[in-house]
This record gives sequence, C-alpha cells and structure tokens, in this order.
Amino acid sequence: MIEVVRPGPLATVQDLGRPGLAHLGVPSSGAVDGRSLRLANRLVGNPEGAACLELTFGGAALRFHGAAWVAATGAPSPLRVDGRAAGLNGPCRVPAGALVEFGLPLEGARTYLAVRGGLAVEPVLGSRSTDLLSGLGPAPLSPGDRLPVAGRADGPPMVVDQAPVPSLPTVPTLRVLPGPRDDWFAPGAFDALTTGTWVVTSESNRVGVRLTGRPLERAREGELPSEGMVTGAIQVPPNGLPIVFLADHPTTGGYPVIGVVTGVDIPLAAQLRPGQEMRFRRV
Repeated sequence: MIEVVRPGPLATVQDLGRPGLAHLGVPSSGAVDGRSLRLANRLVGNPEGAACLELTFGGAALRFHGAAWVAATGAPSPLRVDGRAAGLNGPCRVPAGALVEFGLPLEGARTYLAVRGGLAVEPVLGSRSTDLLSGLGPAPLSPGDRLPVAGRADGPPMVVDQAPVPSLPTVPTLRVLPGPRDDWFAPGAFDALTTGTWVVTSESNRVGVRLTGRPLERAREGELPSEGMVTGAIQVPPNGLPIVFLADHPTTGGYPVIGVVTGVDIPLAAQLRPGQEMRFRRV
C-alpha cells in the first residue's frame, strides 16, 4: 500500500488509456507522455501498460507501507527516498515505511512513477486512468489516499541499471502534418504556424496545450459541424491561437483543425511548460 502524504500540484493514476471508444464519446485519456510511462514500467519489470502515477510539476510525497521497487521517468524531478537522493530513469529500492519525495522538475512538466507490480485501483471501461475532462477513473490524488499495489517487490531480476534518456530541448519543435481543415485559413496561415515561435500559456493542461503568439488568420466565417478529434490535433478557435490536443481532449469539436502533430512528438508536447517557447515544423 502507498499512502499519499501530499500530491503536489496534480497527481493522477494513469496507464495507456481507453483507446477505441471515441465513437461512444469516451476520450482515450491515459498518460500524456506515454513514452515515459512505458519506460518506467519496463525498468521495474512491469507490462508497459501497467498503471503508474503521473505527477505534474512534482511536489509529491508518498509513504510506502511495504518494500517496493520503483522507477521515475519523464520530467527530471529531484527524487529523495527517506531524505537521500535517488536517481531517475533506473530502478530504485524503497524500504518499507520510507517516504518518497519529488521536487520541482528542472525541465518538462510531467514525471512518471512506476511501482513493481503496478497500481491496483479499480479499472473503469478497461483502464485505471484518470480522465479530467469526462471524470472517468479515479479522482486526482489527495492527502491520505491509499493506493494498492498489484504485485510483490520480488520477482525476476531487473536487467537495466540506468536508461539513457536525452535531455528535453530548450525550444522544442513539433512535427506537424497539414489539414484536414487548413483550407479554412487564409493563404500563408500554415506557413505562419510553422515558421513562427509560440509560447505555452498557463491555461494548458491534460486536455491541451494552449499557445499564444501571432493569431492565425481565417478565410471562412462561422464554425464547422462537430467532427471527430484526435490526439495531436491543432484546433484554432476564433481568436486564432492554436490549441494542441493531448490525452484528455474531447472526442468531437467544431473549430477547424489546421494540422496534426505526429504521434512520435506527442510525448514532447506533453512536457511543454507554461512560459516556454516552442515551434512547429511541417512534414
């Protein structure tokens, strides 16, 4: 059992989500940075989709009531186990009764903590993920919450001491495919999207990254009938400022989508933080 002493700004349980249910109005949800969640699970010998903790801007403190193996990945939050510094991107032994604490990450936004065996909160529609938009899954964590662990700390030996993980770029560049509604924008609008510099706003969350910069000019008035939305869609509301949809995005929307971020760059989008500059590149 893991007890939440403090959750930090936002701590949720996440796995790989609920894909394939958008036709029922159910978002896919799951870890925003799925690459980091998969890595954390592999480091402790879990299946890649086991439920983990997603910590937004660190700050969490967790009391482990039994010994465990853990691994932290994603945004590099300073990690301490009973007051002693521990490394990220590798397995770490936590003694029974130890307090595991995360500081503020030096870069990025989301840190993932995997526990050997996985977290055993009750699944909803086949997933243990918290969906902030629809309210499905467990509520965001609060002080005093207790999280059961599905497995034991022992088991087959882990074979990786440290995973080589590159640093996050200072000014990330997300690759983007044009369309499907780029014809709703004035000539040169897509070029403006991919040649300008954008700044992440404080309104960004698991639903989407909101950007500010030079507004994109529309060629058509009005809005579209609602149509399906995908993770990575760059939706542009009437103010002309793009929103990059992340894991908890709505399944439909009526604002035109000027382009879609490639799937391989979604984890990079997941680590954008307010005030950070970023760019797009056409592919």
